[in-house]
This record gives sequence, structure tokens and C-alpha cells, in this order.
Amino acid sequence: MAGPDEVRKRIWRTRSATAASSGESSAGAADNKPKNEGESSGSGSGSGSESESKPKVTINVHNPAVSYGGINPEIEENVDAIKSVPDDDLRRDATDRRKLLGSDDEELPAKRRSTTPRHREPSPVCSPSTSNPDASPFLDLPSELIDAIFSWLTPLELATVSQACRVLRNHANFDSQWKQHVLSNLPEHRITTPYPCKTWRELYISHDPYWFLTKHKLWFCDRELTGQVIIVRYDERRGCIEGYQLLATRDRDGSEPWLADQDVHIHYFEPTVKLHLDKPILQLNVDSLDNIARGRSASFRHFFSEQPMRINNGTDPRISNFLLAKPLSKQALAGRMANEFPHGYVWPSPAIPARHRVTGQPAGVHPLATSVNYTRSTAAMWQPRTRSEASDQIFRIRQWMELGPPTLGVHSAEEVVTYSTLDPVLYTPTAEKPWRGIWVGDYSGHGCEFLLINQLAVEGEEDEKPLTKLEGETEAAFEERFLNERVYRGRLEAVKLTGDANVPRGEYTFVADDLGEEGFIGIAQEPPFQGARVVKSKGHIAHLGFANDKYIESQLLLLSHNRLAQYWVGFGHISFFERVGIDEFLVPK
Repeated sequence: MAGPDEVRKRIWRTRSATAASSGESSAGAADNKPKNEGESSGSGSGSGSESESKPKVTINVHNPAVSYGGINPEIEENVDAIKSVPDDDLRRDATDRRKLLGSDDEELPAKRRSTTPRHREPSPVCSPSTSNPDASPFLDLPSELIDAIFSWLTPLELATVSQACRVLRNHANFDSQWKQHVLSNLPEHRITTPYPCKTWRELYISHDPYWFLTKHKLWFCDRELTGQVIIVRYDERRGCIEGYQLLATRDRDGSEPWLADQDVHIHYFEPTVKLHLDKPILQLNVDSLDNIARGRSASFRHFFSEQPMRINNGTDPRISNFLLAKPLSKQALAGRMANEFPHGYVWPSPAIPARHRVTGQPAGVHPLATSVNYTRSTAAMWQPRTRSEASDQIFRIRQWMELGPPTLGVHSAEEVVTYSTLDPVLYTPTAEKPWRGIWVGDYSGHGCEFLLINQLAVEGEEDEKPLTKLEGETEAAFEERFLNERVYRGRLEAVKLTGDANVPRGEYTFVADDLGEEGFIGIAQEPPFQGARVVKSKGHIAHLGFANDKYIESQLLLLSHNRLAQYWVGFGHISFFERVGIDEFLVPK
């Protein structure tokens, strides 16, 4: 019978330069398997014999439809039997500058320029030498030119300039100006009318300052260990901003031994991704401009960081409020965010690159997080007092149940969940970074979970010139050279946007340190992975409650730009991951 090394060489076609290192890696994989491998494999399909032979066995999340060729990960004690690999580079994200997006001098909130006469700069269109200082030559410009200039202004700037005079007010309130601001916040959804509002300006004002929700569309939260992903979109039929949970289910359960290596079991994965439309997470209804002004009366111009949501959900008795969030300053972030979980209750976690981070309050992670004292003591830190302090990349939802009549105001089971978004650069694939994106993965008994797969930029990449075809070079040769020089390089990180009781949201699930020569193992020769590039990776595992987490040896199979496979060497099984097209959920059907 062929030994483990011979099996690996038959499955992965290695290059001569890396044959030796590939052999060592395969030998290490074989050493990780226990001597009683047959007994562990049997416990994957039924844990009865395992329970009789061991006095104490903790079943994690059992999935009777699948089996494992190596150690059974459903048994909690087996986590300790897997040999770990070095992971120092994966535990320093709190101080990794690559995880802090934005320029070094970017700071919030930004200071406003003084508008007092002593500090105001001279107007370029109205100088002291003008014969009539009360008349500005700007008003003599053609109307089309004034409209073109105003098209560069933000909504707040349009509102400010409209107070200058009646002529500029008419230009600032011109509906085409406000139409472009509405449409710029609705990616992949080009509405044609401002219904149910009368004008585009009225529609914009009715949802101001919440248009950033639809602009960034994808949001994920810190709720307990599992988290949640929601898609926020605009429903033009009702004129409301709504957010629904993104769910994934498996259409087919089960597994089968790999014909090329009977010690490896392949888990079936055919996911269906959809929105949970029966239970909205977020809903901001439209209101007419007259009602807004009438309802707020004297406080119409005041800033409100918390907004009640009128969600019609008969199955959920909880009351929900929407809260704007205040991002932490760099000084506060440096003193608060820690490398170890729960990372100083900062959200998003250090593994996810972000421009803004806040003090999170993850319910179910620590008793302190849901206490009233904790909420009150940190309110000044995370609650914005002015519009300039509010983040456009983080928000919160407060939920509670009310006991007795509303006049008593007795809150019970109050929960505050923090949501964050992702910079589109992180999940938008390019020719050089084709695996960037939002993915869904198979986690056996835990079900389907959503991931961010991020390919970090290589040092000096921004200074590189585009790769061009050489004289006499064939198209196939140029494609091969492009893959080797621009695609197969750098690090690939898979971070959980939703998690489970073992490895929670915001943590790495696997990492491939180098897609290039240093990480290259071989090319798969046997179906169903024939022709796929295989690279070294590290898989993240832990006990229940994310206790004693560690990284183990694994291998990443690059099947296509839309499908990956992860070989968990010690567990003896291969699981799949597929790309999710989030834009298909942005337009209500």
C-alpha cells in the first residue's frame, strides 16, 4: 500500500525547486494524524463507540451527515490533539498599520474654518475696490454656469449657500442638484422618481443624515460570538431605508471519501444565499418635509443621535432605536484596542481593516458588556453630540422590551449592537487581486458563515508599471507571466464576518502567508480539483467560547476566482467557499 508521501506526490504535482519542502510538509501532515485514526474517523459518523472507550467526551456541534478522514473536530478534546503552527504574525493586528485605513493626518472630528469677519478670507468675486460691495458679480454669471458650480457642492453646502439670497436659494433648491445626491447613495439602484415625496430635495431631507446606510450597503455586527451580516437598501415603493439579515443555507448535506486519498473526506457544499425578508433589522420610514418641520418645531435644526424605528414586526415584541456612533480618536484607540480577544471591546476587530472604530458592547461576550453601568459610563465616548462627530461607517441599534405602560418607561433585556461596514476596496476584486470579496463558507455543524477575503497589497506595488505584452509573446505566455508576477504573490486573509461558538466573528478563519513561490505546494492532478494551485495555509481552531485558540496546518486550493477549498490536514477533510454577489440583493423585487 502506498505511503502518505507517495499519495501526496501523486495528488499534488510539485515543481522540482519545491519538491523537498513539499515532501516535508506532507510528512508533517501525516504525523499530525493519530495512531487510532480509524477509530476517530468512525466517531465522525457515529459517536457511540467513542463514548464507550473514553470516560469523558464533549460533543461540540454534531453534523451526522458528514464524516472526517482524520481527527473528528466535533469532539472538543480532539482540538488539543492537533499540532499547532507558528502564529505570532497573526496576533499583532492591534498595532498593524495596514489595518488602519486612511491617511496619517486624518482625524475626527474635523475642525471647521472660522467664519468670523476677522478670519474670513477675501472673496475672489467681491473685493473692497468694487463700486457696489452689496452686489456680487457671481450673480451675473449665466444660470447654467451657476448650476454647474453648485453641482460640486455637498448637501450641507447647498443648504448653507441657500441662505445667502433669494437668487442663490433658487439655484440651491433646484431639484436636479438633489437628485444627484440621492442617486449617489444608491449603488446599483437607479430610481427614476422621488415617490412618495414630491421632490428629490424633499426625499433627501426626509432620510438625512442616514443615506450613508444605503451607500455602503453591507454591514456586519458584534452581536454575541456569531455576529450578523445585513444588507441595507432603499425601497422606492415605500420610500424607506431597510436592512435585512443575509442568510445562507446548504442545499445538500453530506460528504464522501476522496478517490485520490481515502483518508480525506470532501464535504458537499451547494449554498443558497438570500435575505430574511420576514424580519427587518433596520427600517427608517419616509416622512414629508412639512411633517418633519411641524413635528420638530423649534428643535427642527437640532442634532439627534438616536432615532426611533417604527418596525412592523408582529413576532418581535422588542422596541428598536437607531443610533449614530462616534469613532474613537487615534489616542483612545491606541490605549484601548488589544491584540487578545475581545480586543478591548473595540469594533470592528483588529483583523478587519477599517477607517473608524468604536467601543463596542457585544451582548453575550462578557457580563460587563450588558450592564447598565457600562452603558452609562461609556455613553460620552461613543455618542456624538454634533453632526461632525458622527461616523458614516458605524452605527448602533438599541433594542429592549418595555414592561408595563409606556409612561413608566421600564426597560427590560436591553441590548446595544454595533454595526460596521467595509471599504469597497477590500471586497472588490481586481485583475491582480482576484480573490478579494465577500464569501460564504461551509463549517459543518455550525452551518454556513460569511467571510471577508482580503488580499493585502505587496510592498512597492503602487509604484509598479502595468505589465505589457512583450514582442513575439503569445497570449497564453503573457497570461502565465501575469499570473506568476502579479497574481500569485502576497498574503490572503479570510476573516469571519459571522462566526460560531468556537471561532467568533471578526477573527481569522484561515490565512495563506504567500500565494507565490514560498507558499507553493503543487498543482492538483486528481479530480475534482484537477489543475488547481495549492498553497500552504494556517487554519484557525479553538475550544468552545474561543478558548485556547491556535492555528494548525492546512492547505488552500485555488479552484477559481469564485470558489476555493480548504484542506484541514489534521481533521482529514476538505471544505468549500464560494463568492457572494451582494449587489443582487440591493434592488427589491
